[in-house]
Amino acid sequence: MMPPGQPSAEALLKRIWGYHDFRGPQRAVIDHVAAGGDALVLMPTGGGKSLCFQIPALLRAGVGIVVSPLIALMQDQVAALRELGLRAAFLNSTLDAAATRAVQRAARAGELDLLYMAPERLLGESGLALLDELRIALFAIDEAHCVSQWGHDFRPEYGQLAILRERWPEVPRVALTATADVPTRHEITGKLLRDGAEFVASFDRPNIRYRVVEKRDGRAQLLQFIEAEHTGDCGVVYCLARNTVEEVAVMLAGHGITALPYHAGLPADMRTTHLRRFLDEDGIVMVATIAFGMGIDKPDVRFVAHLDMPKSVEGYFQETGRAGRDGLPAQAWLAYGLQDVVQQRRLIELSGADDTYKRLCTSKLDSMLALAEAADCRRVRLLGYFGEASTPCGNCDNCLDPPQFIDATEAAQKLLSTLYRCRQTSGTGFAATHIIDVLRGKSGEKVERHGHQRLSTFGIGADMSESDWRALLRQLVAQHLVEVDAAHFNVLQLTESSRAVLRGEQRILLKQRGPGTGRKARAGKGPAKAALALSSEDAALFERLRAWRAATAKEHSVPAYVVFPDATLQAVAVARPASLDALRGISGVGDTKRDRYGPALLACIADA
Repeated sequence: MMPPGQPSAEALLKRIWGYHDFRGPQRAVIDHVAAGGDALVLMPTGGGKSLCFQIPALLRAGVGIVVSPLIALMQDQVAALRELGLRAAFLNSTLDAAATRAVQRAARAGELDLLYMAPERLLGESGLALLDELRIALFAIDEAHCVSQWGHDFRPEYGQLAILRERWPEVPRVALTATADVPTRHEITGKLLRDGAEFVASFDRPNIRYRVVEKRDGRAQLLQFIEAEHTGDCGVVYCLARNTVEEVAVMLAGHGITALPYHAGLPADMRTTHLRRFLDEDGIVMVATIAFGMGIDKPDVRFVAHLDMPKSVEGYFQETGRAGRDGLPAQAWLAYGLQDVVQQRRLIELSGADDTYKRLCTSKLDSMLALAEAADCRRVRLLGYFGEASTPCGNCDNCLDPPQFIDATEAAQKLLSTLYRCRQTSGTGFAATHIIDVLRGKSGEKVERHGHQRLSTFGIGADMSESDWRALLRQLVAQHLVEVDAAHFNVLQLTESSRAVLRGEQRILLKQRGPGTGRKARAGKGPAKAALALSSEDAALFERLRAWRAATAKEHSVPAYVVFPDATLQAVAVARPASLDALRGISGVGDTKRDRYGPALLACIADA
């Protein structure tokens, strides 16, 4: 709690965080919540959501209660606040009885500015009893999209957080998320807030370059991407299956990349160790399922790669948003192929969910497919999904290296006709490999057993490669011109919409672009380092500062970025402040960090 006559929000921003200006709607949110109003805050990852509840918690009397779903990351969030000189603590299952009692005593005594709680701990009898004894400044509900049972990351306990509105109606609540479509926003407001105002920042992350490559040999393409453009950089690689995670991590490690696996099936102590290394060390590549990532504050992730297509635009946006939180250039790289479409649709069909949920999942998948298949600006498509209008960005693969098109209507007719004839002559359907073999005139035991070498369409597609046929089939599946029967060995089926193509009433255009990384789309080797645009002397000082930061972080038992992010060290290397007072002008250097680390920074500069 701030003392009477506390400084303004601007003064707190400068004194504690070392920032000179608020971004987007931050100031409006802070004023609204500090005055006692409820708020729904939608900002992209790295957009500064935390300030929207941290500053109001300081401006209001009492302790700010922050609900966070990820126990493993509370420690780092609290450590970062303590480095800023704030009184913060957490309550979750990692604390023993003595530590829990100490935090509870501090909260009751009014000695905390912010208290982070897991939803399970807050909703328990002891958690609610503790809150009844406190003067509460506000409730902040992070990752609020978890409340939506139709969302991509539903967590049942979030629905129970409605008790906050009923039990403490006079305490303002701020719900925060980086991903929520309009229905999810309504659900958040209806369950967690009372007449809450909605604050929506731009979803644009202009420093992220979005790229989608045709998957031919995904692992080899991933290796090429990292070696060519991100050697030594921190990154995250997402895979759908746990065994793929482990295999890819081993593959990358075998090529000299410091890669670690992370998925829910690994032993808890291994997951903890790998997470700590990822957060604490530079240059770690985490290979993971989507069980990894929510709430990660590490600012210097230079790339996020997907070896399997995400199931929704919301998931893709949230996962790629973990790159470049520091504002420096980063990349979102996705390898996408026919099997991704088949696999995702198969998972929906075999999920056991009711038809309503399946239709919702199919709709979300179709939106993701449209983004992956897009030939126009990907950022325009991505922002448009969240209702935000924009213009071509000039920083995605389609803007930098526009795809060319060929009229593939005739080829599509050949494919659809072959599919029809194979089923007609054999009384059963066939999967993609068989259909393409027939098209290309590739004989084999299965082709001969069904007599498909005698079909009129046998060999009529020999002028196209297997990969080109798969690319065309992928587009037909994405447009629902061909369906995949997931329950019957992924056989292909015509749809009612196929007739328009067969009759020549609908044209099919096939994108043409080289595999892997295109020359124009490349960011250049080491884009993060190049983006610093430092002279050789400043670059040497920057590396000296990074070495000092690593040693200091280890000494303080916090991740390196908690001491200072790269962007701040870059500014120090360029400006070379000569006094503690001059450090005030560096963004990200608040008073506490200036007093604590300033002499060491000045010593590094003097020795350079």
